[in-house]
Amino acid sequence: MSVEVQLAVAAHRLPPASDFRHWATQALQGKRGDLCVRVVDADESQALNGRYRGVDAPTNVLSFPAAAVQPSEAGLLGDIVVCAPVVEAEAALREKAPVEHFAHMVVHGVLHLRGHDHEAAAEAQAMEKLETAILKELGMADPHST
Repeated sequence: MSVEVQLAVAAHRLPPASDFRHWATQALQGKRGDLCVRVVDADESQALNGRYRGVDAPTNVLSFPAAAVQPSEAGLLGDIVVCAPVVEAEAALREKAPVEHFAHMVVHGVLHLRGHDHEAAAEAQAMEKLETAILKELGMADPHST
């Protein structure tokens, strides 16, 4: 298993690549597979969100499962794109530490790559419970408590 991290943006509160790798590995929970975490600016996030979701705005995290494109024989799970300015703004708005919100977005994205979703209420509840447990293992607060 490998986690590639691409820091494609300069943000003053951006955690180091090793943190992103650690969070993604923790969210895999022993599952095998390779993935990439790319941290981007608002313009790149908006372009991807527009192209793949039809939403002309940046978003906090996007997940691109490899299986959605083609089944991966090499164990490729997919890619996660985290928008640093959106994550930092959301953290400030929620009065949370930016590092904890970055961790939450990485965990959230990896869970999508693992097949979890939050379209239905029961799925959302299960995914939130799993996110909370993983973040607790990382020594972080429940991201859904406020």
